[in-house]
Amino acid sequence: MNLSCIIIDDEPLAIKVIKNYTEQIKELTLQATFTNAVESMHYLQENEVDLLFLDVNMPLLDGYSFLESLPNKPNVIITTAHSEYAVKGYELEILDFLIKPIPFPRFLKAVNKAVKIKNENQSTARTTKENDHLFVKVDKKRMRKIYLNDILVIESLKDYIKIITATDKYIVHQTLSSFTESLPREQFIRIHRSYTISIAKVEAIEGNSIEIGGNRYTIGRSYLNETKEAILDLGDQI
Repeated sequence: MNLSCIIIDDEPLAIKVIKNYTEQIKELTLQATFTNAVESMHYLQENEVDLLFLDVNMPLLDGYSFLESLPNKPNVIITTAHSEYAVKGYELEILDFLIKPIPFPRFLKAVNKAVKIKNENQSTARTTKENDHLFVKVDKKRMRKIYLNDILVIESLKDYIKIITATDKYIVHQTLSSFTESLPREQFIRIHRSYTISIAKVEAIEGNSIEIGGNRYTIGRSYLNETKEAILDLGDQI
């Protein structure tokens, strides 16, 4: 289990320190670094990220304004030299708040929170392959059985997902990334940072979009080739 992460900080030395720390933790995969928040926006639109190390006091766009602008934010660990920013951070539901210079044990403790969350998310959607169904937690106490063959689309809703079938919709407190990982790869594919779809349910392909259940869904540019290959390959098999 790996957590994909990026670093956004206007101080090259701070990036170097955090990058070195991430290399010591096997659960982390550092995908990119940015010296200002604006540069990272396009990357986050096209790529799924589990964890964001974010500075607050930056030029052009401060870390909190950037965070508030994200429609689907990953787990965030704030890294700053200013302790007075802490209250605002927790109002934005950040995972942890680290004061520079950051000791490695404190950094590791923060990362372990993210690892624990991902493990818990994965455990809420364990696929029972023999019967082609899974159970999802639809409220604090109730687990709902959903047959894989009934699923059309799974849509990201920030910290939740919407599982869409032909007859029902279920809201589940889980990230799209972790839920997609629990599904059989030969049956489901991520087509956008906001959508995972059942390959067999695709009714039409047109340009950079597909049609399922009478609705059209955009295919993200970075997902386009893989999505079309998977759909067409399944058609050849049928």
